[in-house]
Amino acid sequence: MAERAALEELVRLQGERVRGLKQQKASSEQIEEEVAKLLKLKAQLGPDEGKQKFVLKTPKGTRDYSPRQMAVREKVFNVIISCFKRHGAEVIDTPVFELKETLTGKYGEDSKLIYDLKDQGGELLSLRYDLTVPFARYLAMNKLTNIKRYHIAKVYRRDNPAMTRGRYREFYQCDFDIAGQFDPMIPDAECLKIMCEILSSLQIGDFLVKVNDRRILDGMFAICGVPDSKFRTICSSVDKLDKVSWEEVKNEMVGEKGLAPEVADHIGDYVQQHGGVSLVEQLLQDPKLSQNKQALEGLGDLKLLFEYLTLFGIADKISFDLSLARGLDYYTGVIYEAVLLQTPVQPGEEPLGVGSVAAGGRYDGLVGMFDPKGRKVPCVGLSIGVERIFSIVEQRLEALEEKVRTTETQVLVASAQKRLLEERLKLVSELWDAGIKAELLYKKNPKLLNQLQYCEEAGIPLVAIIGEQELKDGVIKLRSVASREEVDVRREDLVEEIKRRTSQPLCVC
Repeated sequence: MAERAALEELVRLQGERVRGLKQQKASSEQIEEEVAKLLKLKAQLGPDEGKQKFVLKTPKGTRDYSPRQMAVREKVFNVIISCFKRHGAEVIDTPVFELKETLTGKYGEDSKLIYDLKDQGGELLSLRYDLTVPFARYLAMNKLTNIKRYHIAKVYRRDNPAMTRGRYREFYQCDFDIAGQFDPMIPDAECLKIMCEILSSLQIGDFLVKVNDRRILDGMFAICGVPDSKFRTICSSVDKLDKVSWEEVKNEMVGEKGLAPEVADHIGDYVQQHGGVSLVEQLLQDPKLSQNKQALEGLGDLKLLFEYLTLFGIADKISFDLSLARGLDYYTGVIYEAVLLQTPVQPGEEPLGVGSVAAGGRYDGLVGMFDPKGRKVPCVGLSIGVERIFSIVEQRLEALEEKVRTTETQVLVASAQKRLLEERLKLVSELWDAGIKAELLYKKNPKLLNQLQYCEEAGIPLVAIIGEQELKDGVIKLRSVASREEVDVRREDLVEEIKRRTSQPLCVC
């Protein structure tokens, strides 16, 4: 037994040595040599039949969240939900998994990222990829033709995760959608207004919302000579222009997707343009694009959209960008994506986009895919990329070394002398019954100093102190933790006094 324990310790030390060399980026030869030693030691150790070993880690692309991180997330969610409610949305929920056939064929090239589950009692199921397709299924199934809804829930993608950039396999989406037959561009403009309101409220930096229209893209592809069968796959290539150069996108379209080089060049002349309503008007005069019915409809709607965005006071945040394609197959009209901007290094340079934090668009045909009679319900919506926002807020708080409150406790019930546990329990119960967020330490006779120290560490603003004299006088000593000021409050007035002092909204950061 002692020999095995010694061998296990050698394995542990050798494992640490290998990990240390990898962190120091030592030469591959040195690492291989030490790995070989580790494997040799493990072989000597052999299997331990009586001991089951568990790997203590979260699955790839997922993470745990500490109370501090959850406090930040709650604050972000509250900002988003408040905005959704301010715009009159109802909330719904749908199952975390759907029938596989519900999700199949709705996401284009991204369909390969859907998580399939094993056959469950004769049903082939998949974890939901987003909240939009389940919403469309919900509308068709319940024969709804008009609703404004929001939905905040986890979705799943069998992607290669990049945890540092807020890219996971399990993550939250915050969706807002307007379903129904309305006059053009009014719901679309409100969605863009909501997006701008939320990103401004979260104070995560300057942002720009890129806008385009699938009809303009399809019209552009048609006049450039792209075969109908290649529209969606070429759309997917164009959508990569925010991450890679035009040359790389062109090489993919020509080399991998079989597009003629001259057709790709023609596309390049269009998709590298961006601007405001003046670009819309310029393209309305374009001799080829203006002859395409689809493109003309899209450009007309975009011109109207910019009128409404000006009335909403957000036109300066919007850029008409012909490279925006949004890879998902179900979009049919206006599409948009919000990107955070990096401050220019040199004066006069344009700000660079550092990643999408919100996106959405119009999908008028999706509900009809589920309706037995093919009845269409026009829909437009947006999704906030909260995981990336969480990462940004967390990094900012780390850099500022700001303390984050992880509870909302308003008052700690404390005692100044021994043998007052019963009185503390009675008082804390009174406060709970009155809706006050209160705590007490789980000790019979805690020291007053320890109770005050707990308040400082937890950020609790008030202490209600019970003492023998206070009990005789029918008062409670209320102490402000920050100023250390104390005042005697009549017991029957304590609830109102605590509410008055803590009426300011609690902030976690």
